[in-house]
Formats: sequence, C-alpha cells, structure tokens
Amino acid sequence: MGQHGEHRSLVIRRAASIALLGMALWASPLHSAANTPSACRIALLLALDVSSSVDAHEDMLQRRGLAAALTAPEIQAAFLSSPQSVAFSVYEWSGRTQQSTLLDWTVIDSRQTLLESAAKLALSKRSTTEFPTALGHAVGHAARLFRDAPDCDVQVLDVSGDGENNDGFTPKQAYDAFPLDGVIVNALAIETFGEKAADLAAQPGDMVAYYTRELIQGPDAFVEVADGFDDFENAMRRKLSRELSVTVLGQLDMRP
Repeated sequence: MGQHGEHRSLVIRRAASIALLGMALWASPLHSAANTPSACRIALLLALDVSSSVDAHEDMLQRRGLAAALTAPEIQAAFLSSPQSVAFSVYEWSGRTQQSTLLDWTVIDSRQTLLESAAKLALSKRSTTEFPTALGHAVGHAARLFRDAPDCDVQVLDVSGDGENNDGFTPKQAYDAFPLDGVIVNALAIETFGEKAADLAAQPGDMVAYYTRELIQGPDAFVEVADGFDDFENAMRRKLSRELSVTVLGQLDMRP
C-alpha cells in the first residue's frame, strides 16, 4: 500500500474511533437525557382535605398552618437550597368532583415568590363544606394538574386528610386509571382520635395504617402524622423538609 493509501486508511480508522466514542458517550448515564437535571428539581403538589369532616376552625388551622410552614426559616432555605427551582401548586378536595385550585403552578425561585404564595394560601377560602371524602378522585385530579406542571426532575403529590375514602373509587383504583406511575405520593395523616364523636371507635394510628396501605406510592414514600389539626403546621414543616431534601438524581429513573 502506498503512502497515500496508508494515510487514507489512518483517517478512516480515526473517524471510526471518534464515531464509536461519540456513541458511547451518548449512551452513558452521564450524558443520558433521562439523567440530566432540568432547571426544576421538584414539581410539588399539595392536596388539602375540605370534606364535611373538617369544620371551619380546622380548615382555618390547615390554611394558616400551611402558610406558616412555608414561611418557616428552614422551609424557605429548603425551597431555595439549589440552583434548580421548585414548582409548587396547592388544591383542596372533598367530593367526587369537588376539587379547587388554591395556588396555580408557581416556580419558587426567590424568597419573595414563596412569601407571596404563602400569603395567598393564608387568605384563601374553602369552596365547599358539605361533601364526603372522595380520596381516590382527589388522587385522580392530581394527574390532570401534573399534566400542566413545569418540566421537573421529580413529581411529588402531598395529600393531607383526616378520614378514609367513603365516596367513589379508591386511591389504588385511581393509580390503575390515571397516569401516575412516575409520581411519588406522600401523605399527612391528621389523627383526630377522641376529638369527634364519630371517631370514638377509632384507634390511634388508624389513619397512618390506612394511608400506608392505600395511598402512598413510590421510592421512599412516607406518612407524616399530625396530632390533631392544632399540630398541622408542625407536621407540615416536617413533611416539607423531608420532601424538599429528596435526592433528585436517585429518582430520575422512575419518570415515565
């Protein structure tokens, strides 16, 4: 083979090597699109129970407790702890078709945005008082809201409530019917043992067991506990701290 032929062969081999290297880098986890963090690390959706078992005073404790939790120093720091932002939204739920958005999807990229969101929630008014606890429908509604959420690495649904599903389909049936496979679902169980006549037959921890069995799903999903509505703020602070500290890269492979 002449010098020209050898040179041409060398060029072809180098080009092939570069192409193979490029293919390997593209396929590697480091450069995989599925493992590349977006500008938003978590889409966090909160669902508040306003069914008929929640009276006006308890509803007020929920709204003001959530607002106070959001403005707590450690929660502000958790929201703003990363260059990647958090997308945040809140809705209330009760009956089968009684779901109402309290805060549209908001990108929490500054302390001012977080404080404004908390103030809006503190001043919000419940939309209904007389409907039962359609927990499965509340979960199904979340799928519609996540469809309009900003593109984030992880989607987390945070459901709070004080009673078991007693109307419509169950949360497990909602998971079968709605596109929620990639959503982490956590729960805040408001234990009201001894506070209401209807609860006299209940046992402490019943709501925790129920939410653990029927509601939560996904890696590291958990149930936080509030000892009555007076403890809602403290429980929400604990819950948000845990949710906002989720290791995003470890959850990326669960997205659809």
